[in-house]
Amino acid sequence: MEIGALIFLIVAIGVGIYILFFFIPVALWFSALLSGVRISLIQLVFMRWRRVPPNVIVRAMIEAHKAGLHLTRDDLEAHYLAGGHVEQVTHALVSASKANIDLPFKMATAIDLAGRDVYEAVQMSVIPKVINTPPVTAVSKDGIQLIAKARVTLRANIRQLVGGAGEETVLARVGEGIVSSIGSSESHKTVLENPDFISRVVLEKGLDAGTAFEILSIDIADIDIGKNIGAVLQTDQADADLKIAQAKAEERRAMAVATEQENKALAQAMRAKVIEAEAEVPMAMAEAFRSGHLGVMDYYRMKNIEADTSMRENIAKPNPKDKKK
Repeated sequence: MEIGALIFLIVAIGVGIYILFFFIPVALWFSALLSGVRISLIQLVFMRWRRVPPNVIVRAMIEAHKAGLHLTRDDLEAHYLAGGHVEQVTHALVSASKANIDLPFKMATAIDLAGRDVYEAVQMSVIPKVINTPPVTAVSKDGIQLIAKARVTLRANIRQLVGGAGEETVLARVGEGIVSSIGSSESHKTVLENPDFISRVVLEKGLDAGTAFEILSIDIADIDIGKNIGAVLQTDQADADLKIAQAKAEERRAMAVATEQENKALAQAMRAKVIEAEAEVPMAMAEAFRSGHLGVMDYYRMKNIEADTSMRENIAKPNPKDKKK
C-alpha cells in the first residue's frame, strides 16, 4: 500500500507541475526576459484565461524588439482576438522596416483583417510580381485577327490594399487596353512591326487607378495572326445577300405563277362564255329564219365569208415541212 500511495503521490505531483507550468509559462517568461522583452508573468497567466496563446504574442514581441520595433502586448492581443494573424503582421512590419517602407501597425492590421496577405504585399513592394495575361483576341481595322499575350509587372500599393481591386481587375483592364489599341490600328502589320505601341497606349490609360497594385510595365510577349475576320464577314454578307435575292426571286416566281393561273382561269371563263354564245348562234339563226329577218341568200353570203376567212388563215400559217428544211 505504501508503494501504491507513493506512486499516486508522484503522479499527482507530476500532473500538478504540468498544470502549473501550463498556466504559468515560466520558460516562456524567462525566454522573453533574456531577449529584452519585459512582460509580467501574471499577464501570461491571464492570456490563458483570455484564450490567447502566450507563445504567439511573446514570439511576436521578441521578433519586433530584435528588429527595433515597439509592439505592445495589448495591440497584439487585440489583433489576435479580432481574428488576425499576429505572426504574419509581425513578419510584414519587420520586412517593411528593413526595406524602408512606411507601414504603420494599424495599417498592417487593417490589411490583414481585410483578408489580404500583408506579408506577401510587403514582399511584392520589394520584389515586383510578374503575371501573364491570358491570350487576348482583337481585330485591327484591316479585318485581321491578332492574338496577343502580355507580361504585366506589378508592385503592391500598400495604401490601396484595403478597398483596392485585385489582380483580376488589373488583368481585365490590361486585356481591354490591348483590344482597344489593336482595334485602333490601321493595319495588323503596324502592330506586328511595333508591338511596343500596345504597351505605350495601355500604360497611358492609367489602368492601375483604384487597384491595390502599381503597373510598372506591360511587355508584349507574343502576337499570333488569327483569322481574316473581314473576309469572313464579307463572305457571310454575300451569302446573306444571295439568300435574300433567292427569296425575292422565289417570291416573284410565285406571284408570276399565281398571275398565270389567274389569267388561265379568266381565259377559261371567257372561253366558256364564247362556247355558250356559239351554242346560241344556231338557235338565233333559226329564230331569224322564222321571223323573216334572215334570208337564204344572207345565210350563203355568211358561209362564203367564213370559208374565205378560214382559207386566209390557212394560207397565213407556216408550213411544217418548211420548218424542217
